[in-house]
Amino acid sequence: MFNSLSDRLTATFKNLRGKGRLSEADVDATVREIRRALLEADVAVPVVREFTAIVKERALGAEVSEALNPGQQVVKIVNEELQNVLGGETRRINLAKTGPTVIMLAGLQGAGKTTLAGKLGKWLTDQGHKPVLVASDLQRPNAVTQLQVVGQRAGVPVFAPEPGATSEFDDPTGDPVKVARDGVDFARSKLYDVVIVDTAGRLGIDQALMNQARDIRDAVDPDEVLFVIDAMIGQDAVNTAKAFDEGVDFTGVVLSKLDGDARGGAALSVRAVTGKPIMFASTGEGVRDFEQFHPDRMASRILDMGDVLTLIEQAERQWDKTEAERMAKKFTDQEDFTFEDFLAQMQQLRKMGSMKKMLAMMPGAAGMREQLENFDEREIDRVEAIVRSMTPHERVAPKIINGSRRARIAKGSGVSVSEVNQLMERFAQAQKMMKRLAQGKGVPGMPGGIPGMGGAGGGAAKKGKSKKKSSRSGNPAKRAQENAALASGQKPAAPGSAFGAQGKDLDAESLNLPKGFEKFLGK
Repeated sequence: MFNSLSDRLTATFKNLRGKGRLSEADVDATVREIRRALLEADVAVPVVREFTAIVKERALGAEVSEALNPGQQVVKIVNEELQNVLGGETRRINLAKTGPTVIMLAGLQGAGKTTLAGKLGKWLTDQGHKPVLVASDLQRPNAVTQLQVVGQRAGVPVFAPEPGATSEFDDPTGDPVKVARDGVDFARSKLYDVVIVDTAGRLGIDQALMNQARDIRDAVDPDEVLFVIDAMIGQDAVNTAKAFDEGVDFTGVVLSKLDGDARGGAALSVRAVTGKPIMFASTGEGVRDFEQFHPDRMASRILDMGDVLTLIEQAERQWDKTEAERMAKKFTDQEDFTFEDFLAQMQQLRKMGSMKKMLAMMPGAAGMREQLENFDEREIDRVEAIVRSMTPHERVAPKIINGSRRARIAKGSGVSVSEVNQLMERFAQAQKMMKRLAQGKGVPGMPGGIPGMGGAGGGAAKKGKSKKKSSRSGNPAKRAQENAALASGQKPAAPGSAFGAQGKDLDAESLNLPKGFEKFLGK
């Protein structure tokens, strides 16, 4: 949504890097570019004028002129002012002290109220509440049926005593005000703690729409009235928001279709014009593509600083703690990372949602936007198919996968042998990196080790110390045996059999192999 605005602001701030001090001309040029970026993003003109005036005043003040890095100080100022425009602090739902909490949805037809009702219900369920949806939109054709489908998909019950209009030629049947009132009574009798009332919309603002919304509000006395607005409607968002604020006096804003490709000025305009906070944002078509709106995090996304906190929250909600503890123990014990572990980690990531969205929340994502746009989510399915085409033994001992096995795996997963080879190479590199990290040796090519784990960085041996002699055998078991012999001051076993002296049984315990290494001795 904010791609163009983010790109323009990021490019503007690049011009400030490396400057020891900023002249008034530098500040004027920067503010001018910020103004253009905001106007191109469809932000309301009064909001742009006020925003740039504050930024200019602060940029010319002592906090920038006396800063060691004035460029970063300007970015900090813009970030803080963006947070203020977006609301400053996160606004949460006001829950009723007694009885069910009533939430009324209002907005124009096509803004996404019905779909959002299901998403909000699912979100509240995940928060530990017991919501029910009330179908008070009896005018739009099949609105009641749509809410029932959305509720079923989200796992939230729907109170729908009236069928409503089934086509554009039918006259609406039933009283939406009575349905809303009965829905609250139903929730109270069935011990539901949250009621979400879906109301009718219009293609434009009219008196009949406002009268009905006002009557429903008076009938159910909602704790929250959420104004649902399409984030892609641009400058018209301000007029629509003002009309609904005067008509129903909403308490909060929900931005729908925030995943669209429009310029997104509505998000920056509605809060500043109406003074009502943005509380939620719909970021996709799935029932889970819904999140609480945090002004500070949204400002960071716009300025390409990422949103790591939201990523962490998503991981905490979806990540299996038992699996995480198992992997942590395996990492501590320096056991090998296997394809079974790889498959488990992939499944955990898939639970968190779209990889594109997660990567876009990383700091500096604007620099790899083209790669993100070209990223194919189906690539993850292909990788999973390759791993599932391996036998259980191949997954834990990938070194046994030779040419014929790779051909079989490729055929079983519907990919080419070269794709299997590429996955094997990437996996081998990942194995080496994780082993080095577990041993405290750091990542190859990076100085230093892991703090608190000891060990030198991933490079050559320390200067002044001679490198110890070790076996260079290509056979893992033989190499371990020869190294053990060298460590004890003995000569390695003479060549004869693949594992040392002929006619002797291999004793794995005497080789002092690393934990988990014995699986390579299997067939």
